[in-house]
Amino acid sequence: MTEQTPRINSLYLEAFTGQTVMITGKVSQIRGETAVIDANGEVTVLLNRESHLRPGTAVEIVGKVNQDLTVKVLKSTNMGSEIDFSIVNAVVDATHRYKEIFYADNK
Repeated sequence: MTEQTPRINSLYLEAFTGQTVMITGKVSQIRGETAVIDANGEVTVLLNRESHLRPGTAVEIVGKVNQDLTVKVLKSTNMGSEIDFSIVNAVVDATHRYKEIFYADNK
């Protein structure tokens, strides 16, 4: 079985420290090897060599949440600029409200 990657936004970062997650947000800044995305709040992501983010576009990131609540990018996918983030946030909310539907119970 592969590791689960819960879909989160900035509101859930602290609850998933040390875990691999999936997060979708709009790129607002790129600063060297870091970027800031808006995922229902700001999230700082630590880029890898394969990360090719562009300001103003949506990105889906699979990454590990660090103790300082930054996210180390393992994989990133450009999602373009036509993303409705109200839907993204509704999906995140649903996956946490109804965990038993979306994730196996490992605890």
